Amino acid sequence: MAGNSTALAAVLALVAQPLLSEAVLAQDRQDTPSLEDLIPDSAVEDPEGWAAQGVSAEAQAEEGTALPLDPDAPLDDSLVSIPWPEQVDLPEITPLEPDAEPIEFVTFDEDIPPIPAGSEERISDELVLVFPDEQSLFPQREEFLERFRSLSTIQELEDDDNIARLAVQARGDQALLEEMLRVYGYYDAQVIRSVGNVIGTDEANLDRPAARFDIIPGERYAIGAIDLGNLAAAGDDYDTLRSAFEVNVGDPISLDAIKTEQADLDVALGENGFPFAAIEEPALLIDHARVEGDLTMAVEPGGQYNFGVVTSSIPEFLSGEHLSDIARWDPGDIYQRSDEMDLRRAILATGIVGSVQLTPVVVEEPVGDQPGTVNIAAELTEAPLRTLAGNIGFGTEEGIRLEGMWEHRNLFPPEGLLRVRGILGTQEQLAGVTFRKNNFGGRDRILTLDAYASTIDYDLYDARTVSLVGNYERLSTLLFQKEFSWSVGIELVASQESEVDAEGNPLQRETYFVAALPLFAQLDQSDDLLDPTSGYRLSARLSPEASDNDGVQSFYVRSQVDASYYQSMGENTVLAGRVRLASIPGAELEGIAPSRRLYAGGGGSVRGYGYRSIGPVNQFGNPTGGRSLVELSAEARIRTGFLDGAVSVVPFIDAGSVSEGTTPDFGSIKLGAGVGVRYATGFGPLRLDVAVPLNRGPNDSWVAVYVALGQAF
Repeated sequence: MAGNSTALAAVLALVAQPLLSEAVLAQDRQDTPSLEDLIPDSAVEDPEGWAAQGVSAEAQAEEGTALPLDPDAPLDDSLVSIPWPEQVDLPEITPLEPDAEPIEFVTFDEDIPPIPAGSEERISDELVLVFPDEQSLFPQREEFLERFRSLSTIQELEDDDNIARLAVQARGDQALLEEMLRVYGYYDAQVIRSVGNVIGTDEANLDRPAARFDIIPGERYAIGAIDLGNLAAAGDDYDTLRSAFEVNVGDPISLDAIKTEQADLDVALGENGFPFAAIEEPALLIDHARVEGDLTMAVEPGGQYNFGVVTSSIPEFLSGEHLSDIARWDPGDIYQRSDEMDLRRAILATGIVGSVQLTPVVVEEPVGDQPGTVNIAAELTEAPLRTLAGNIGFGTEEGIRLEGMWEHRNLFPPEGLLRVRGILGTQEQLAGVTFRKNNFGGRDRILTLDAYASTIDYDLYDARTVSLVGNYERLSTLLFQKEFSWSVGIELVASQESEVDAEGNPLQRETYFVAALPLFAQLDQSDDLLDPTSGYRLSARLSPEASDNDGVQSFYVRSQVDASYYQSMGENTVLAGRVRLASIPGAELEGIAPSRRLYAGGGGSVRGYGYRSIGPVNQFGNPTGGRSLVELSAEARIRTGFLDGAVSVVPFIDAGSVSEGTTPDFGSIKLGAGVGVRYATGFGPLRLDVAVPLNRGPNDSWVAVYVALGQAF
């Protein structure tokens, strides 16, 4: 081992020697021998033998080197040109004087506030919002959450690891949150977004990625200056119009409120005689130093006007004079946009106009404080005027009923309708013709003349009737439900009627000639014509009548009072109740034609019993009708979740009694109960009721089924 060490030292000495020489003779590297040139082949083949030979004096002299270096020997000064440290004179370092004021370092807390502890609102498995614990810092929290739920872009991921998709959606939701905060006036708000598997303290580790948004609302900005353009040109109406725009200096900024009040101001302008008013979109100039926003919304009233008359583009079809009768204003009344819109709806409600465009046209310009005048030009297009329709119905007691109808709605302009109709049914056959004049003598007033011949084959009586009926009325329609309705009329009837025996065969016929003056009035405080959920209805019918039966004359009064009440019980349930009282004083039962008597039973009366089957009976067991009636009904209309809430279940109970006297007899009252189904359509509920009689008589069925449009009452 010693020999090997000696040989290796010799080799290293030879290697180090040219390296040191290179440090001194680096000026000519091209003449410097390579490592391979310095190690002879004999040293490679036999390093120990070669090292034992040593280095000859000639080689040392030739290369200018000494024998292998002694590690303890001092370094030759000729090889190093940099002086040793103790030979260098370093300048004396002057101690630094402390600054007059201490150095302050910027902390992150000043630029990026820490996320405060807050309460979490989990929107879904993938989405959490965090609000400040203190409710007063963001009082709009519930409304804000409801709106965000409807607008958020984050949806259920297709796989549990799709964090990239969630991150993209989270950026969109962050922008949405920031925009929504500005809507509420928080212009310095911060929304801190986190996406991953750890989203909060409530549920720190989730099985799937989720997005967390920490919301720091900051201070809410207030309304600064308000510029409403030329609104002051409205003159004496300025105060009224300005009060309609309920945004004032110092109010918290709410873009929703500004848009709402813009609409209110527009309505106020239209309702106070300014048909040409214009309002530009509102703009806010935010001043972060004042924590305020200056509001600019240019308003140009455009002059005040009164109504003139209505003109028609097709006067031979619907004249301007007729349209002026329909309008709810008189010439000279202050212009109101609601009256103009009401006229448009009324024209469409005639059913003979396909489209209508109303345009105010200046007739006289305003002068000073005096309003000008505008006529309302109606641009009309005709709708199809002829209708051919059919109807089919079925009831277990009434049987099948087929009905057909043809009409022309403007055969006698303006709004003169002619209708021909027919009925084929198990119990009724009819042929009739009707003339009707809508908006006759005033808005929503209808003149009707109806002539028909019919045959009725009920279980209780048989009738062959010819009638002529005239009515002048003001009633509710699907478009215009009226609080108060009325009707006056005249009725002339010639009828051959007879009761039937036990086998259903008619007995001896009797001829009746009846003249009547039917009157009707109704107060309607319900919220819907076909499907009410609140309010009440109260109506009365009074019909003085004179009857001649084979020379025997009778005078009597048919009277009836109906009352119904509706009460919502939560969002999905409506309780409804009905009472009907009727009486015919003035004549004995035999002096009143069977078709003019009172009956109960059926789908619109006491369900579970046959049509008109309740009441006194003759020797054959068939109802004869009576002179007094009482009916009571109660039901609960419960909306279900089926078909997006379109289906309702309706348990009900009905009661009714018919008496021969003029005072109702509650001792013989009939009870029926059942369950119905309602399907909500665009024009009212479709009704299916199944009922059973609770105190069934010998002629009553075990069950009855009714199908109709609209609620039972």
